[in-house]
Parts: sequence; C-alpha cells; structure tokens
Amino acid sequence: MKPFIFLLLLGLHEVTSVTHSLKYFYTGSSGVLNFPEYVSVGMIDDVQISRCDSITKRNVPKQDWMKHISDDDPQYWEEETQSCLVSHQIFKINIDIAKQRFNQTEGAHVFQRMYGCEWDDETGEVNGYDQFGYDGEDFLSFNLETETWIAPRQQAELTKHKWDHDRASIAYNRNYLTQICPEWVKKYVNYGRSSLMRTVLPSVSFLQKTPSSPISCHATGFYPNKADLVWRKDGEEIHEGVDKGEILPNHDGTFQMSVEMDFSSVPEEERKKYECVFQLSGVKEDVIIKLDRAVTLTNEKNALTTMIIAIVAAVVLLAAVALIGLFVYRKKTASSTFSTSSRYSNLPSQTSSLSASESSSDGAETR
Repeated sequence: MKPFIFLLLLGLHEVTSVTHSLKYFYTGSSGVLNFPEYVSVGMIDDVQISRCDSITKRNVPKQDWMKHISDDDPQYWEEETQSCLVSHQIFKINIDIAKQRFNQTEGAHVFQRMYGCEWDDETGEVNGYDQFGYDGEDFLSFNLETETWIAPRQQAELTKHKWDHDRASIAYNRNYLTQICPEWVKKYVNYGRSSLMRTVLPSVSFLQKTPSSPISCHATGFYPNKADLVWRKDGEEIHEGVDKGEILPNHDGTFQMSVEMDFSSVPEEERKKYECVFQLSGVKEDVIIKLDRAVTLTNEKNALTTMIIAIVAAVVLLAAVALIGLFVYRKKTASSTFSTSSRYSNLPSQTSSLSASESSSDGAETR
C-alpha cells in the first residue's frame, strides 16, 4: 500500500474570488554583526519580487517576470534604487532617535517598517496597513479608518502626536494605501499571472508516531498559501482535540501544513467516519480524504523497515567476512614457505602511515 495519497479532483474547478496582497518590509539595524545595515524586500502574494540592501546599494528583481516592468517603464528599477538609498538614510536617523527615546547607548537594535495593502479581485475591497516596530515590538501603526496613528509604547507618543497633526501626510498615506497600492497590486499580478494565479493541489498523508499518538493529516506541495486543512466527522468540522499547525514554505516555492487530532478515545470501528478536508483558495471543490489506518505512516513501520534492512546488511556482511577469511586462509597455506621478512617487506611502516594520517587531518582542519 502506498504511504501517500495523491489527490485528483473530479470535474471542473471553478475559480472563486482571490485576495491579492502587496507588502514591503524595511529593516534597519545598528550593532548587528554580519548583517546589512539596511534591507528592503517587496512581496506580492507572499512571493518576493524585489530586494535592496546597504551593501549592494541596488534594488533588483527577484522574479524573472518582474524584469518585464522595464519594458513599460525603463526608469523603474533606477527609481526604486534611489528610493531604497533614501530610506536607508532615514532609517539610520530613526534608529538614533529610538535609541535616545529608550535611553540606549550601545548594543544591537533593529527598526522595522511593514506597509502595503490587500485587494479582492472580485469585490474590489481594499485593506491597507502601515506599521513600525523597534527591537521586535510594535512601535507605531496607522489606523486607516480613523486616520490616526496608534502608539502602543510610551516612547512613541511624541511621534504619534506629531504625525496625527500632519494632515498632508495623513492624506497621502490614505491615498497610497487605498488607491495607489491596489493599482500596483493589479500591475504586478498581471506581470506574474502565470505564476501567481496558478493552483497546485497537494499530496496528503496520515502520520502517527505510535498507535496511541495523535494522527496528523499532512498536506504538502500546494499553491497558493491561502488554504485550510480540517478534520470532519459526518460532515461536521471538529475543533475539540485538534491542533492546527501553521502554513510553512517548501524549498520549491510551494507550501505545507498539518492538522493533528487525538483519536485515543475514538473506537477503531468509529474512525472510518472521520475525514481530512483540504480547501484551496481559487478552487471551489474541497479535497476530502477518508481516514484509513492501512495508509497511516507510523514510526513502528519505519522501525520495521529499518530492522529488515539492518538484518539483510548484517547477513551480507557476514557472508563477505567468511569469503575473505577463506581467501586469506588459502593464500597463507599456499605461501607458507615464504620467510618472515619477505611477507612484510612491501607494507609501509607504522610511522609513515601515522604521519600520513596526521597530515591529512591537519589539512582537513585548516581547510
């Protein structure tokens, strides 16, 4: 029985509305070793599209299809680079100000900004955000509804009052987050449509450490990352005894997630009523997989396989040793008339062999 169930959906997949996002992450640092003083990253639908840092001092595309923007706007990447260089200088000033506010004179410190918007391609609904953080904690955030800044820390109050009274900047922020940003979302999605709008269904497996451990429904290889994975019984979603993990990236650009459920109190004959349901944004049909112990991977199965392999390897090794012993015995018998000196004259001395080992070891250490 194959351990993985590869999912095939029957019928046509009807595309529903999709929410696209554009986010920019700016990070300035002070006293952080082996890390650029400033880094900016652009993300469309959680896919990196651009990067700039204080070492390269260039804003460059991170997706091949982003290079085509230059066809329509030859100055695009040069303007993005200049914007990056200006932001770098601003962030250096912001860090110095923050260190003064927190009465800090040394140590490693990080100042961050995340801003962008989400746009629903069917309803046209837009949601914008602009947030600042310092040393891993919230520092300032913009409330688009009230058009005011929120300061969760006392050290940010001075900036909040100043920015709240700058109505020109408030108006610009609102216009960018609700008008300009969504337009850029549409442009980027159009450039990368073949990649961003694709839907890839996952392979799913049931995993269990021991027969008494919770059973995990694991889906991997899906795209996009707007997905959900749940346990159901008789069509009803189950929440009690369920532990849902986060959506994590795979190295190939797809995603994975798991949802774990404790079946210790569920009789074996009742478990066939349970199913794992995967839902992917952009695909109307749910993927439904019935729980089946026959295809549930456990450590015991893996241990059994490992044991079988070990036994086979041991048998092969013993056979090899026996053959070698027989060969040596026959050769010794055939050459029993040789003198002691002639038997060992072609072997290297222990001193030269040990020196070679030391030399090799030293070379490996210093490489």
